[in-house]
Order: sequence, then structure tokens, then C-alpha cells
Amino acid sequence: MKNSPIRSAIRAILISSVLVTTASFAHNNSPSDAKRHIIAPQPQAAPKIQLAILLDTSGSMDGLIDQTRNQLWQVVNEFSSAKRNGVTPTLEVALFEYGNDGNSRDTGFVRMLNNFTGELDKVSEGLFSLTTNGGSEYCGFAIKTAVHSLNWSQSNNDIKTIFIAGNEPFTQGPVNYREALQLASRNGIAVNTIHAGDHKVGIETGWQAGAQLAGGDYMSIDANRRTVHIISPQDKRISELNQQLNKTYIPYGITGSRKARRQLEQDKRSEKISSALLAKRARAKSSSYYSNDQWDLVDALEKGTINEEQLVELKESELPEPMRNMNDKQKKDYIAEKTKQRKELKEEIESLSQSRDKYIAEQKVQAVAAAPTISDALTKSIRKQAKEKQYEFEKKNGN
Repeated sequence: MKNSPIRSAIRAILISSVLVTTASFAHNNSPSDAKRHIIAPQPQAAPKIQLAILLDTSGSMDGLIDQTRNQLWQVVNEFSSAKRNGVTPTLEVALFEYGNDGNSRDTGFVRMLNNFTGELDKVSEGLFSLTTNGGSEYCGFAIKTAVHSLNWSQSNNDIKTIFIAGNEPFTQGPVNYREALQLASRNGIAVNTIHAGDHKVGIETGWQAGAQLAGGDYMSIDANRRTVHIISPQDKRISELNQQLNKTYIPYGITGSRKARRQLEQDKRSEKISSALLAKRARAKSSSYYSNDQWDLVDALEKGTINEEQLVELKESELPEPMRNMNDKQKKDYIAEKTKQRKELKEEIESLSQSRDKYIAEQKVQAVAAAPTISDALTKSIRKQAKEKQYEFEKKNGN
């Protein structure tokens, strides 16, 4: 049986199979083939600054809301020069209110006005919609809600931070504030606390301890301090340029027209408060943080939200009136011209804003001992956390 024809045939088949398999492996793993199958590294995603603002809107917090409305654009401008490894980050802002008895008890009197968004006009719209009422201020409940309900980045290189501002004891409510802070910390989210009142009282009522538990900063502010808007010689021209800038936006899609109107409404609200506030807003609109790719064709094509093929497929009803009777080439030329105009306008606004900064710095009107505002609290804490994550900031002359 040792040398039977059947056994010899089986041995020959096995040897042949091994040789074929070996040859195939060598061929499929040759150096030239390995080179062909190397996967090119994907471009690194832009770093993020994720900022969740939790405002106490109980009966005594009108001043806090007013400060935040007035200083949103200043905060945006503060971070417009931020970079990490030479890359400008994206800014996403979420807005919550808590402590308002007009909201449901089941949600701990907490309400999310907007999820993380780069559409800063949406945040501004939310701030202007806030009113005070009540209430029952549950900080732990508000923090836990923000951690669970937002789409936080998974990258340790991104800035993920909650700012919670209020004036009642930090320890109130059915959700243990320590557990809420530990939850935030486990997710890499720093919690910064802002007591709208006396600094010592804030320490005594748990605001400082709350920040320490989640790697954040504690600060007290005078919520009733009025925001000073310094009028400058540059404001009038910046306002004119802002109006021209608005004309470069090309709304598309079902919500485009409504969001374009919202943009104009936020301009009017800022201008009604002060021409200086409008100037700050215009500067923010000229920065990379002000992106409206979900409703504006210039931003959409630049960000890659839609491509040229998708552009020509848009229905006439999804386009603004001037573009509805255009052929494909005319549409592309129209967008290209608006893109060029916008770039030029943004450059002029930024140049004037730098001159404005210098003018304001020379006025020396800010009192040295003045109590900090919510803008001071936001910028100080984010700059500190950004430095820890290797972000860099260009120096600016003033506000």
C-alpha cells in the first residue's frame, strides 16, 4: 500500500497545490504589488472648538442674557486667529437655558435652543429669543443634559467645553452635580462655571468646586454690568461693507430664503443696540468661523457640501430668483463673481477692523478694576484650554 498508484497520485496533487499556493502568495505580495495597494493617508480633519453655553434664565438673570447677546461676536472674533498645527479650527456652538419655570419639570427646566452648529446666526437668534421666568436652577441636570444630548467630538485634540452661568447654589436639583461633572470629565469635556454675583458667595455655594471637579475654571461676573460699545470712525464704512457682503450670499434649498432673512434680522438687532456691535458682528462674518454652507451656495461649493454636478441638478424652486433662468455656465459664472466679491469685501472689513482695534486700544476707557464680563470668562478659559492642546493665537490690538 505504501507505493500504491492511488497514494502516489494523492501525494502529487498535494505537492502541486502547495507549489501553486506558494507561487500565488509570492506574486500577490511582491514589492511592486505592495506599492500599488498602499492606501494614501487621508487629509486630517480640521480641529474643532466645541462650546456649549448653559444660561440661567430665572427671574433675576436679564443682565446675564443681555451680556451674552452683546458679546457673542466679540468672543467669535477673539478666536478667529486660532490655529492648531497651522490649521484653522471650526467653531461649533450649542445653546441651552435652565432654571426657567416655563420649561418642563420633566426636563429639569432645561431647554436646548440649538445643537452644535456653525451657523452662528442661529445662536444669535436663540439668544435674542430668551426671556426670564421663575425658577428652579438645577446645574447638575443642565450639565448632564448637555453631555448626553450633544454630538461631542471623539478627538482628544479638540476643545470640548461647557460654560454654565447662574447665581443660585450649584448643588441644587435631583441630579447629583458631582455625578454630572464626572460624566463630563470622562468624556473629555471641561466644565467652566460662572457665578453671576459675588466671588466669595460663588465659592461658598459650590461654583468653584464644580469647576475643579471637571477640569474647568471658576469665575465670577457682574451680570448687571452694561456692555460698553465704543463707537469708532471705522464703524460707518464697516456697516456699508456689511450690507454689500450680504448681497454676495446666494440662498438655496428649502430653507435658504428663511435663513438669509435671519442673517439680515441679526444685523438689524445688532445695529439697533449699537453701530459698534454691528462692526464686531461684521468682523465675525468676515472670519472663517462664519460659515453658512447649509443654505448659501458660495460657502456650500467652497466647503464641498455640494459639488458642481449637484449644483446643476438643483430645481428652479431651490434657487434664488436671479438664477432660475440661467443655463449651467451662467450659474457657475454668477457664483464665481459672488465668491470674488465676498473675498474682497472680507479683506477690507478685516483691514478696517484692525484699524478699529488700534483706535479703541488708544482710548483707554476700560477701568482697570472693572468686574469681568461673560466675554472675559469665555475667552480666558478657552484660551487656557487651547494652550494645553497646542493651539496658537495671533496677537490682536484690542476688542
